[in-house]
Amino acid sequence: MKILVTGAAGFIGFHVSQALLARGDDVVGIDSLNDYYDVNLKKARLTELLGKKGFAFVEKDLADKEAMEAVFKEHKPDKICHLAAQAGVRYSLENPFAYEHTNIHGTLVLLEMCRHHGVKDFIYASSSSVYGNNKKVPFAEEDPVDHPISLYAASKKTCELMAYTYHHLFGLNCTGLRFFTVYGPWGRPDMALFKFTKATIEGKPIDVYNHGKMKRDFTYIDDITAGVLAALDKAYPYEIFNLGGDHPVELEKYIECIEKAIGRKAKRNNMPMQPGDVPITMADLTKSRKMLGFDPKTQVEEGIPKFIDWYKKFYDVK
Repeated sequence: MKILVTGAAGFIGFHVSQALLARGDDVVGIDSLNDYYDVNLKKARLTELLGKKGFAFVEKDLADKEAMEAVFKEHKPDKICHLAAQAGVRYSLENPFAYEHTNIHGTLVLLEMCRHHGVKDFIYASSSSVYGNNKKVPFAEEDPVDHPISLYAASKKTCELMAYTYHHLFGLNCTGLRFFTVYGPWGRPDMALFKFTKATIEGKPIDVYNHGKMKRDFTYIDDITAGVLAALDKAYPYEIFNLGGDHPVELEKYIECIEKAIGRKAKRNNMPMQPGDVPITMADLTKSRKMLGFDPKTQVEEGIPKFIDWYKKFYDVK
């Protein structure tokens, strides 16, 4: 198959593109290479992909309708794997229009391209953030998600609604994947694992929100990648799936795993909960296990050292 992967120079998009190429699919990668975080990291991921057979790269903004029109006409993809997004809960408080532009407008442009170019299968990234302050744990796909507590979450819920509309009106097969705190090698610098690792290695303090009492359903990148590929292959008419790590880990334990892997204690700045954050995330995987065969295997005790090994090699830490 020829699969168009948006956000191909991003964390998840990069790993998914690698996995698709490894099994023999062709990949058309799209990325705007914006400067939300270090562009050099995005370019380094891209360099890994550019040497591989079957990979083509287009540096364009998804929200540019004319540019996307040209991409679809030239490359004629069989399926769409839409992983590009303006990420981050806290940044959505500072720059809300970036979320409207990329997450909402960009997704709408892609759906229109599928509609007019006969692309039937549209698999896209949603987020566990849509559950907001859901008091029922674990979070299940049928739970109400009508009260987002950040614009990032609202933008992801909007994507789910638009996808359903295009499924209903135009027969697109749309699968939304609610990712739960993804981590691993080549990860994003704005996420806790990256920030904590960098600061601890450099002997600088880390900001620990809610005094480390938050719990997250951390999910290793290889498990997420397997879930994305399963969703692409199944191409259900319209579904939403949780992709999580199977049990929440307290932030304090997460930090202890980082300290152990580095061999140094972290200096802590204990902070209150941040606006838009939630105390716990936990995925109910009943549906994704049954319909996607999703089975996360990597626990933080194994995944965190793999990230830190990558970090030390990539940044030449002695």
